[in-house]
Amino acid sequence: MGQAPTILRPEDMARLANYRFAVRMMAEGWLNGRHRARGRGSSSDFLEYRAYAPGDDAKLLDWRVFARTDRLQLRTFEHETHLECHLFVDSSASMAFREYASISKLQYASHFAACVAWLVVRGHDRVALQLFDEKVRHFVQPGTTAAHLNRCLSLLEHNTAGGHTDLPQALGRSKGLIQRPVTLMIVSDFLCDMDALQAALNPYIHLGCKVVLVQVLDRGELSLSGQGLARFVDMESGERIICNPDELRNMYSERMRAVQQRMQAMCVARGMLYLSTTTDSSFYPLLDALAR
Repeated sequence: MGQAPTILRPEDMARLANYRFAVRMMAEGWLNGRHRARGRGSSSDFLEYRAYAPGDDAKLLDWRVFARTDRLQLRTFEHETHLECHLFVDSSASMAFREYASISKLQYASHFAACVAWLVVRGHDRVALQLFDEKVRHFVQPGTTAAHLNRCLSLLEHNTAGGHTDLPQALGRSKGLIQRPVTLMIVSDFLCDMDALQAALNPYIHLGCKVVLVQVLDRGELSLSGQGLARFVDMESGERIICNPDELRNMYSERMRAVQQRMQAMCVARGMLYLSTTTDSSFYPLLDALAR
């Protein structure tokens, strides 16, 4: 038997266990694949009484109410469908970037995804996991057992950066794996074509999925660092350029802000949730945002 995953330390789980939204986020926040529907059944929550009508199940009559009021009243209930959360974690080469923080974007994304998976399973709900670059490298089907969670955590703990980024292609290849409305959370740097990304997300939106985009960046990617001539190397293609960051810094920063603003506008227009963070920041504010 393999060793238990250690990506979540005891102090992580202690904080998550006492986290004020650990339960509420499942029922009220963006991680809520649940919906309420009127129906009947002893395992559901009581909704209200209504007058008995011919053809109703007599087992649902409340005889104590009848004894008090001499009226036949039927108990109605609310059914609750459970969350199914699909975590997509970008594991492409660009996610290995690290400059300002002590950990890479990939380590940050994997740790955050592990926390979300732990919270979902703690709520007795189902979580699925996909690690992707230009293709889906690992896929764990939805599950809710401790063994299932350990498998997800183990994959995230040993997650390594792979090849080129192609998020739209990975989303296209995964369409057949999701057949009903679920919560889809994508954790990535989203350094991809926005038009292609929106086209790849449309089938999930049309299916009724709740889509959450979590953008993870190193603070060094928001503004160019360095002085004088510097060499920049593309982590995926190996392409190299030499330039003076001082001459490009303002234009680069404006371009990055424009990309994030476009992502925000796309999410608002399509009913998705967009969250952004940097690797030198805590991810607990992301959980707060999910709960809100």
